[in-house]
Amino acid sequence: MGSRFNPYDNNGGTCVAIAGVDYCVVAADMRMSTGYNILTRNYSKICQLAEKSILASSGFQADVKALQKNLSARHLIYQHQHNKQMSCPAMAQLLSNTLYYKRFFPYYAFNVLGGLDSEGKGCVFTYDAVGSYERVGYSAQGTGSSLIIPVLDNQLKSPSPLLLPAKDAVTPLSEGEAIDLVKDVFASATERDIYTGDQLEVVVMNASGIRREYVSLRKD
Repeated sequence: MGSRFNPYDNNGGTCVAIAGVDYCVVAADMRMSTGYNILTRNYSKICQLAEKSILASSGFQADVKALQKNLSARHLIYQHQHNKQMSCPAMAQLLSNTLYYKRFFPYYAFNVLGGLDSEGKGCVFTYDAVGSYERVGYSAQGTGSSLIIPVLDNQLKSPSPLLLPAKDAVTPLSEGEAIDLVKDVFASATERDIYTGDQLEVVVMNASGIRREYVSLRKD
């Protein structure tokens, strides 16, 4: 038999999230590729699932779209049943369950969920394709993650969870510093990762709401 049908593809791209004391920054590049072909230079990988939950996903964008649609429908049901928006930690658990439910035919999606918790503190949750997740101070997923994580580790090294008393996972950076750091790591990743580039979408969430910023990246 020749080459077997493969339902998956990896459309590349990189997602990053950083949680601060009273803010959260979620960013992703806007390039979508397949192999050596760029399909589009302005595809948003960021999706607002609820008032205080923002999802950034890389991997197979068809699966990502299906996942976002599923989560949006589940959130609508939640709103009708509970008369309120889902909190970010609740959305984090829902995303984990949704991914784990399809563990034998997974959504080929690598997610970073960012937002604010019930106390207004920044929160970031990072996932694998089958729903294993962890609340962290910062994270990166996607094709450029191996280039970005070491830099974030170096600049934001979160305290070991083994140290007692347990320290807070949020980063000590101010909102402006976190945004500048995100722009820098993407500029660096774009130099070496052929699947990351074109444009950077930065979403900042704090007590006063959400704002978006776009920064151009190398287009080669």
